[in-house]
Amino acid sequence: MATLTVPAQVPSVAEDCEQLRKAFSGWGTNEELIISILAHRNAAQRKSIRQTYAQTYEEDLLKALDKELTNDFERLVMLWTLDPAERDAYLANEATKRWTSSNQVLVEIACARSPHDLILARQAYHARFKKSLEEDVAHHTTGDFRKLLVPLVSSYRYEGDEVNMTLAKTEAKILHENISKKAYSDEDLIRILATRSKAQINATLNHYKDEFGKDIDEVSLQKFGSFVLATISSVPDLEADPKDEFLSILRATVKCLTYPEKYFENVLRLAINKQGTDEGALTRVVVTRAEVDLKIIKDDYHKRNSVPLDRAIAKDTRGDYEKMLLALIGHGDA
Repeated sequence: MATLTVPAQVPSVAEDCEQLRKAFSGWGTNEELIISILAHRNAAQRKSIRQTYAQTYEEDLLKALDKELTNDFERLVMLWTLDPAERDAYLANEATKRWTSSNQVLVEIACARSPHDLILARQAYHARFKKSLEEDVAHHTTGDFRKLLVPLVSSYRYEGDEVNMTLAKTEAKILHENISKKAYSDEDLIRILATRSKAQINATLNHYKDEFGKDIDEVSLQKFGSFVLATISSVPDLEADPKDEFLSILRATVKCLTYPEKYFENVLRLAINKQGTDEGALTRVVVTRAEVDLKIIKDDYHKRNSVPLDRAIAKDTRGDYEKMLLALIGHGDA
């Protein structure tokens, strides 16, 4: 469920563009006017605004925003204004150029988006950067990370609900065999995670529980030590080895495929609760999930932390950045 709120009566695109132009004119920038428009328009409406603005004023709206805004507020507005596929391409390019083994942005784009959305992001990457996402990921990563990430970003999963229970049983055994040997980068394990539909992966993990009599995280704690697969619950065994970043990437892969809302709740919790807010992570989650499932993420955050997300954001952020974030998460449904 989305948190984005759009007025019942939306002004014309031409009027929105005129108001944005006024916000940029005169002495100083009218940030509140910018927020009142862009924070309450859906992706299609924002795209129309950007196109009409360029036609009317012969200037890209993004360039106008770049000249007028600064710091975290600028990044938040710029990312939000981008078409979702363009935004994913931009974030993916950032992630490859600044690649570190702890960076999970590529996993989010590859696994928490629909197969169709991933295709659109790859096409947008082609158009903007004149090369493929796959080749950049392959160039900037190494070893087991490359072995996992290249097939993930190259995937085009079946999107339906149909599952093959015989296959689920077979592949549950494959997972068990490799995990028991701690062969976390095994080709078959990666093949299953990178190619199977989300419904099929869920069926496989459910069969794993049925076959071995326990939830996967319970099995891993009592029998296997470090273990990557967690669907609904947390994975405390991985926390015992926080330096193993490949296992963290694998855990993020499975969570994004099976329960992305819980994954993003955790990202928000870490971004807000750490000393010094991680504005990059906070911004990324809000702009990429506000039109998807941020309402569920908000509810999960409240249950997990006993504090509403809007209150946590208001405590840790300031100024126009705070106002834009609160508008996007549906604070007061304003």
